[in-house]
Amino acid sequence: MLQSWPGDSCLDAMFCSNDPDTFVEACRLAAPNCDAVDLNLGCPQAIARRGHYGAFLQDEWSLIRTMIERASAEVDVAITAKIRVFEDKSRTVEYAKMLEHAGASLLTVHGRTRDQKGPLTGLASWPHIKAVKEAVNIPVLANGNIQYREDVERCLEDTGADGVMSAEGNLHNPALFTGVHPPVWQIALEYLQLAIHFPCPSSYARGHIFKLLHHCLCMSENFDLRYRLSKTSTAEEMVAVVEDLRDRMMPYNTGKKPWTPEPGSEQARLPMPPWLCQPYVRIPPEEHLKKIQESQKRSLEKQQEEAVIDKNDGFSGGEPSKRRMLEDSEEADLSKKKKKKILRNPRKSFEPPSDPYEKCVCRNPKGGRCAHGLCRACCRVKCYTEGLDCLGHRILVKTKREKAAVYYGEQEKLKQVEQHGKERKEISIWQSGDKLQSQPDVSKATLTEDHNQQQVCVTSHLPGQSLQQSSKVNREEGAIVKFNELNDIEKNNSEDKSNRCISPCSKMTKGSQENLYSTNLTHNTSEGSCKCKTNSTT
Repeated sequence: MLQSWPGDSCLDAMFCSNDPDTFVEACRLAAPNCDAVDLNLGCPQAIARRGHYGAFLQDEWSLIRTMIERASAEVDVAITAKIRVFEDKSRTVEYAKMLEHAGASLLTVHGRTRDQKGPLTGLASWPHIKAVKEAVNIPVLANGNIQYREDVERCLEDTGADGVMSAEGNLHNPALFTGVHPPVWQIALEYLQLAIHFPCPSSYARGHIFKLLHHCLCMSENFDLRYRLSKTSTAEEMVAVVEDLRDRMMPYNTGKKPWTPEPGSEQARLPMPPWLCQPYVRIPPEEHLKKIQESQKRSLEKQQEEAVIDKNDGFSGGEPSKRRMLEDSEEADLSKKKKKKILRNPRKSFEPPSDPYEKCVCRNPKGGRCAHGLCRACCRVKCYTEGLDCLGHRILVKTKREKAAVYYGEQEKLKQVEQHGKERKEISIWQSGDKLQSQPDVSKATLTEDHNQQQVCVTSHLPGQSLQQSSKVNREEGAIVKFNELNDIEKNNSEDKSNRCISPCSKMTKGSQENLYSTNLTHNTSEGSCKCKTNSTT
C-alpha cells in the first residue's frame, strides 16, 4: 500500500510482515522508490489473524522491536509504524515508546482496539491518541472518526497530533479533505477512467464503485442497477452502469424532479441527498447488539411455539394445522442460517437458479458440440468402448485405431521383405560354396613334394584355439569364408618377419600355394575330413 502526503512531498510504502528478514529485504527493495516504509501493525481483519500479522502482533513486542531495529539500521530509509490502541491507556503509551526507541520515525495511532471492527466498530478514542502524542518525541498522525472536513480540524485541536489519516471516510468521499461533496457519478467516472488507463483487477474497481454508489444503490428504484453492477467484469461495463445512474438521478440533482425519501428508509436518515458523496455511518455497537438479542429472542419464541404445536399434534393424533403445513412446505429444506436471512430480508429467495443447460445421463451438462449428446466423461467412455470419434470433444479413438492398423500392417510387410532378403542371401552363399567344391581336384602326385612343408608352415604359426575357431566358422558359413580367412592369415604371417618360417615358405611357389589351399578346401567340407587332415598334418 502506498500513502501519499499533501502536495506529493512524501511517499510512504506500507508492508505487513511477521519476519525480520523478509521485512528488511522488502524495505531494501522499496527504498529507491519511496521516502519511507511503514510497518502495518493495525489491521484487525480475519486475514491478518490467519496470517499472524497486523494488529495481531501487538502482544509480541520483541518481534516488532527486532523488525524495526533491523530495518532502520540496515536500510537507508525512514521506518514508520501504524498501530491500534490497547484498552489500557498506559499500556498504549508504553507500546508507542517501545516503537520510538526501536527506531520508528513516525507513528500513526488508530484510536480503536483490534476488536472494534465491523458492526462493533464504534467511535475511536482520541484521548488515547493525545496521550501517545504527549509521551513521544516523534511525529504522530491521528486516525479514526474522520468523516467530514470539520472532523479533521476538530481532531487536530483535541489530540494535538501532527496530521490526520482517513480510511473509510475517504472511500465514500474521496474529496473529503477539500470540504466538498460532489455527485457520486462524477467521482465514479473519474475513478473508472483511471482504472482503464492503469488496469487493475475488476473486483478491485467494482468494490470501489459500490462504496461510492452505496446510498444510491440502496434505493428501491435502483435495485436493477445494483444487480447489473454486481455482474460487471470490465471497467467499460461499470462506466455504462454509472452513466445510467447519472441519467436517472440527474433530474433530482438539478431540481427538475422533486425527491422525497421513503419514510423510515436509510435515505431518510442521511444528512444530504443520497446522490452526493458522503460517509457511511454505522449504527452504534449497542444498537447492533440489541438487534441481535431481539433476533435471538424471536427465534427462541418461534422454536418454542413450534415445539408446542408438535406436542399438541402428537397428543391429538390428528392432522397438523394449516399454518404448520404451510411453514413445513416453505421452510422444510432451509437451514437456520437461511431462515435468519429471510427474517432480515423477507424478499430473499433461495430457489435454485434455472439451469439453461441440457443434462447428460450422469446429470452433468451436455457438450454443446458433442456428436453423441453426452458430457466429456461419458463421451470418452462411449468412444473407447464402441470405437467412435467425437470432433466436439476432440476424442478421435476410431481415427487413431485406423492409423495404428495401417502402421502395424506396413511394419509387418517390412519384416516379411527383410526375412525374404535374408533367405535369398543364405541361398546365394551356399550356392557359391558348392561351386568352389565342384572345381577339379589337383593330383595328389603333383602336391606330394610340397604338401607337408605347406602344412607345417601354415600350422606352425597358428595356435590351437585359432584352428578350432576357423573350423567352426568353416562349418557354419561355408567354404568361401574359410578361404578368405586363410588368405588373411597368410598375409599377416608374411608381414610378421619375426615369427614367420623363412626356409620352407620361401621355397614355395605361388602356384603350389594356391593348389594347397584349394586342396584344403576340398578336404574341409565335412567335419570328418577336417579331423583326418589335422591328424595327417600333425
